[in-house]
This record gives sequence, structure tokens and C-alpha cells, in this order.
Amino acid sequence: MESAIERVLITREELERHVARIGAQISEDYAGKDPIFVGVLKGCFIFMADLMRHVTINCSMDFMAVSSYSGTNSTGAVKINKDLSEDIGGRHIILVEDILDSGVTLNYLKNYLQVREPASIAVATLMDKPARRKADIYADYSGFEVPDAFVVGYGLDYNERYRNLPYIGVLKPEIYE
Repeated sequence: MESAIERVLITREELERHVARIGAQISEDYAGKDPIFVGVLKGCFIFMADLMRHVTINCSMDFMAVSSYSGTNSTGAVKINKDLSEDIGGRHIILVEDILDSGVTLNYLKNYLQVREPASIAVATLMDKPARRKADIYADYSGFEVPDAFVVGYGLDYNERYRNLPYIGVLKPEIYE
């Protein structure tokens, strides 16, 4: 598994520091608001678990599962595989995503959820990759801006592999080309 990694982009220690910072900022911004954290599966699961350990306010969580990728590229078509279990009307929503890449999926989800009349919708992402942005959407909370490279680890995958790496690494191109 390690032999497929070209280089470590973000270390375990850097991840811990930045996730703690995001959790503290959200706790401050949403004090007294009881937000719902909505994780976008599968990639968010490690980031969201660590983030929730740094959130010090009352909150709840739910998950959505969506698909829009084929290999390393977004297809542009978003499919909802699992919808929310909770009513979000009048609630503050924080969409939690592993990486904001093209923005197509998050933009779709934000519009999809807006119809349910939440009080607000914010986006928290571990990584932001603006070089590939196709949709007009930005993260309210972001840990890292990353270059246009194929990254894996800490929940991010290539064909369901490498999610369990404790850091963010750049995958060698020969693995996915």
C-alpha cells in the first residue's frame, strides 16, 4: 500500500492540528444553535469522526451517500444513494466533506437540501482543491488547500483502497492511469 504513494502531502500531526482548529471554530460559531452535521459518505467518515471529537457544543449528525465519480474524474451527474434520516427544516446544517474538488457534488447537495428550508447550510471540508472547481461553491471551514494531484488516505480512496492511510498522500500516477 505504501509503495503506491508518491509523497506524503499532509502528515498525521498536521491533520490533527487543523481538524482541532476547525472543530473549535465551528463550536464558537454555532454556540447555542444545535447544528446537524451531515457527512457525505464515504470519504468524510474519518475526518467527521475526528472533527466531532473537537466540537464542544450540542449537535447531532446524519449522513448522505452520493456518487458522482468514475475512476478519478467526476461524471457531473450526482446520484443520491442514501438520504437524510432527520428533518432539517429550520435547523443549521454543516455539510462535512473530505475534499472540495470540482464542487459539482457539494453544489448539488446544497441546492438539494435548501429545498427543505434549513436555517442555514455551511460547508466544512478537510481539503480544498480550487484548481479543479467547476461549480460556484466555497468552503466555510477548510483545513488545507491542496494542489491538483490525486490524493488518498484519511478516508479518501482510489477504487475503495488507501482510505486507511493515517495521512494524506499523493498517489503515483501509474496506479490510476
